[in-house]
Amino acid sequence: MPKEPYHPNAYLSTIKNIKRGLKARTQILSTLEKNSANAKGVANETGMHYNVILHHLKLLQKEGIVECKSGRPHVWMLTGVGQKRLVNPT
Repeated sequence: MPKEPYHPNAYLSTIKNIKRGLKARTQILSTLEKNSANAKGVANETGMHYNVILHHLKLLQKEGIVECKSGRPHVWMLTGVGQKRLVNPT
């Protein structure tokens, strides 16, 4: 049985990493890799509930993986901290 591919930055050091959280953070990080967005935009693109997105964004912010620009609405973006995703050259 093949393992599910999770984003390398979806693994957090301060909490227990369960499949549901890893899957949610992978979707969030994949969305933010494309472009910066507010939490509502991420929720619309991923199909997850707004509160789930905010919870995981705050966890990722605590680890320094994402940051939030001030202003309303808050715009979330990747910081560049953490492991990079390996890309297949083909």
